[in-house]
Amino acid sequence: MSRPFVFFVHHQGRGHARRCEEIIRHLDDRPITILSADRTIFGDFDERIFFVELPNAIGDPSATGALHNQQTPDVTQCVPLGSPALKANAEAIVGAFKRDNPGLMINDVSVEWALLARLCSVPSVKIRMHGDRSDASHTAAYQACVGMIAPFHADLEQPDYPDWARAKTFYSGGLCTSLDAVPEKAKARTKLGLPEDRQIILTLSGGGGSGANYASLTMAARALPDALWLTVGPVQLEGHETEFTNLRQCGWVENVLDYLAAADVVVASAGDNTCHEIARVGRPFLCIPEWRYYDEQVAKGRELARLGSAHVLSKWPASNRQWQNAIVATLELGTGQLIPLFDPKAANKIADHLIALDAHLWADDSAVADRAVAESSLSLVG
Repeated sequence: MSRPFVFFVHHQGRGHARRCEEIIRHLDDRPITILSADRTIFGDFDERIFFVELPNAIGDPSATGALHNQQTPDVTQCVPLGSPALKANAEAIVGAFKRDNPGLMINDVSVEWALLARLCSVPSVKIRMHGDRSDASHTAAYQACVGMIAPFHADLEQPDYPDWARAKTFYSGGLCTSLDAVPEKAKARTKLGLPEDRQIILTLSGGGGSGANYASLTMAARALPDALWLTVGPVQLEGHETEFTNLRQCGWVENVLDYLAAADVVVASAGDNTCHEIARVGRPFLCIPEWRYYDEQVAKGRELARLGSAHVLSKWPASNRQWQNAIVATLELGTGQLIPLFDPKAANKIADHLIALDAHLWADDSAVADRAVAESSLSLVG
C-alpha cells in the first residue's frame, strides 16, 4: 500500500484549495489527509480523503501583554505565546503525523508548519510563491523541506531566487484548476446574453483581496464608452461613484470561464490561478497586482511584464487617458507570450513528481528511486 500524504492548505482565498484538489485528482489511490481552517473552500471528497478542520489562528493574540512583548524568532512569522488556537493547530498536525505516518507533507503554505514537519521527522514539500522571501523564516522553511513545487513556468521565476533553492524546486508549468472546455467567444456571449459585436472588457476579482477598484472602473467606462465593462467577483466601493450604463456588476458567478471566454480583454490581479486561467483562455491581460505579504503579486507582475505576457500597472488608472492608454497597450501586447505559460498537464506533473519523490526518499534501492525522480523531472523539458 502506498504511503499516505498529508496536505496543509491555507484558507485565505480559494486558490490554495483549488490547487490541492487538482493535484489530488491526479494522485494514485493512497490515503490523503487535508488540514485546513475552512472546509467550505473545498468541494466534495471521496472516501480516501480525511479532512481535519483546524482552528482559525489568524489574528489570535498572545495570552498576556507580557507574552505579547516577547521577541519573535527570526525563523518564524506568526507565533503568539499562550494562544489556544495555535496550540490546537500544532496538536492536530502532529496528530495527523502520528496517525498517518505520511510519506510526504505537502505544505500550501506555512513557514511554521514546514519547520514543525522537520522537527517531527516528516519530509515536507512546500508550494512556492513569488515575492521577496529572502528573510530568515522563508530561508529556514526552504532548507527544512525536501523539495519545493513551483506551480508556474520556469521562465516566470524571479532572478533573485537562490541557485540552491532552485535546484530543489520542481517547475510544473502554469497550473489552472478549471476543467471545462473553453467555449468559443460567440457561444459564450450567446449563453450569457451579451452582444456579439461589442468590445467586452472583463474585470475579474478573487476572494483573496478587497476587490476591484470600482471608482477607477467608472472612469474606464467613461473613457471607453463603446466598450461593455463587466465585473466578476467583489468590488471595492468608495461611496461616491457615478454609475454608467456600460458598466455592469455581475458579482460572484459559478461560470467564470464563460465570462473569460466572452471577453476581449481581461483586467485582473496577479494571483497564481487567475494568471493561468487567463492564459488558458488566451485573452489580452491587463494586470494590476494587489497588495500581498512579501510583495507576492508585485513580484509576479514584474516577471509577467519582463516576459511580455501582460501589460502591468502599478496602480489602478485614475483618468480617462490612463485607461485608454492601458487598453491600447494591452491589445498591442496580445497573447503570444501569455498562452505558453499555461500547461494543461501541470497538476498531473506535480502528482507524478510527488509520487516519484516519495519513492526516492523511502526506497531501499536509491539508484532505482533516483532514476524515477529524474524521469519525472524530464517531463518538463520543452
